[in-house]
Amino acid sequence: MSIQLSSISKVYGNQTAVNSISFEAKKGEIVGFLGPNGAGKSTTMKILTGYIQPTEGEVLVGGIDVLKNPIEAQKKVGYLPEHNPLYLDMYVREYLQFQAEIYNVDKEEVNKVIEKVGLTPEVSKKIGKLSKGYRQRVGLAAAILHNPEVLILDEPTTGLDPNQLVEIRALIKELGKDKTVLLSTHIMQEVEAVCDSVIIINKGEIVSNTSLQELKTSNEQVIRVTFDYKLEEQFIKRLPNLTSFKNTIENNWTLTFDSSEDMRPLIFDFAQENGLKILGLNTENKNLESLFRELTS
Repeated sequence: MSIQLSSISKVYGNQTAVNSISFEAKKGEIVGFLGPNGAGKSTTMKILTGYIQPTEGEVLVGGIDVLKNPIEAQKKVGYLPEHNPLYLDMYVREYLQFQAEIYNVDKEEVNKVIEKVGLTPEVSKKIGKLSKGYRQRVGLAAAILHNPEVLILDEPTTGLDPNQLVEIRALIKELGKDKTVLLSTHIMQEVEAVCDSVIIINKGEIVSNTSLQELKTSNEQVIRVTFDYKLEEQFIKRLPNLTSFKNTIENNWTLTFDSSEDMRPLIFDFAQENGLKILGLNTENKNLESLFRELTS
């Protein structure tokens, strides 16, 4: 495995940012790392890069212990943080050549990376004069310059226009063929477009770790229904194949079923048998967005 986290926790005073999380990711896999603001995503990524140390737990990158051998582990990591730190007064090529010297990488690699990330038209400009999209490309170029085994990207497409989004996503997907990519984003369509699996973290704990293929083939269906008066939970529990339910507001229920059969006719029958009127009913596909809302709301 390229990434292995075992029982990682990070505590700041009385606040637990990350609470005993564990996950793995292998070479050639792009993992979407999702969660609401403050869930612990950036903290986990910084622990993986060796930027901060966990309070407890073990972190391996490419088989190297990040806590015991941070420098060797960092050689295997390319990191694009959410707030892309760049020297705005440097020219694009100058900055990447500077980075190449730090990594002890042949300067010929600079030209290859410039072409790979689509920076050729802007290579002679100062970074401070570039658009947000091209600045992100510079940061991504710097992250992959030393050909790392693991690529950690924190909100890499923030602020990009639709055309730039398509290009950067295609580049990430290409990079993911021979690297391990951990991608943090709030854009569900981005995860569905480029990722192989998804990890959802909430309040410092992992609440889901699944492949997108498993999610797409799930039989779960979510139905929202409004009755004409409030029911007790024991009545709702009579519905077959019901896996979870939530009474949202007054007479409104969100019902989750595990069945390939359309459950709406059964809900109509249930209402009729119990002398109820249905004031509203709609269904939604069990997709990444609905799963995210369900687990983090």
